Amino acid sequence: MSFSSNPLSLSVPDAAFDSWLRDSGYLEILDQRTSDLHRHSSATAAAAPTRPTPIAVAPLATGFFISFFSRIGTLLSVFTLNPFAKLSAADFAGPTPSWTSGFVGFFESYSFPSSPAQARLRVHENAKRYARNYASLFVLFFVCTLYQMPLALLGLVSCLALWDIVKFCGDRWGLDKYPVVWQCLVRIAQCVTVIILLFSNFQMAIFCALGVGYTGMILHAAFRKLTLTRPPSSINRK
Repeated sequence: MSFSSNPLSLSVPDAAFDSWLRDSGYLEILDQRTSDLHRHSSATAAAAPTRPTPIAVAPLATGFFISFFSRIGTLLSVFTLNPFAKLSAADFAGPTPSWTSGFVGFFESYSFPSSPAQARLRVHENAKRYARNYASLFVLFFVCTLYQMPLALLGLVSCLALWDIVKFCGDRWGLDKYPVVWQCLVRIAQCVTVIILLFSNFQMAIFCALGVGYTGMILHAAFRKLTLTRPPSSINRK
């Protein structure tokens, strides 16, 4: 179900209608409506009659640069958003959306956001819908990064082995009865862990995985259209 135009235009302004769609949970319709309005306004501006003049190229060049820098501004505004602002633990508890039809979708499932407001709407909503998909991609990127950086992988395995040894020694010698000795052993293990991670360049592996994963998540969430996740209830018209 979609609205090509405001069906209540005789009594409700467009701004109020958009607000009603947002408050009622029809975010998919609001996203499509925003894209349609932007496409209609662009087509109207392009079809506006102009008198041919010798310097007719200047307005065309100006319009091109305005559109270009507007798209650049929209794209840069995406990276200033906080995609985790509306996330909750319940978003990770549900089933994982389909990787093909749900997460990736088809070619027509993507479009450039027409405004920073639409990009913000898509990022926040898609981050909630595909939270489990994005988390899986973060893990995949991290594993691939460790595969490309064997020294960081060796450092991680060494730290895990170190803490297994500390736990084994604590259970074997009953160090829980000697809290001072146990705390000293834990502090020493923590210092050794930090040294191993620093020398193995593990922090760079974390940074690369988070950087690639975050960039991919932001771009996918901003360009992925909001598709219907449930059939909207019928609207009673009096």
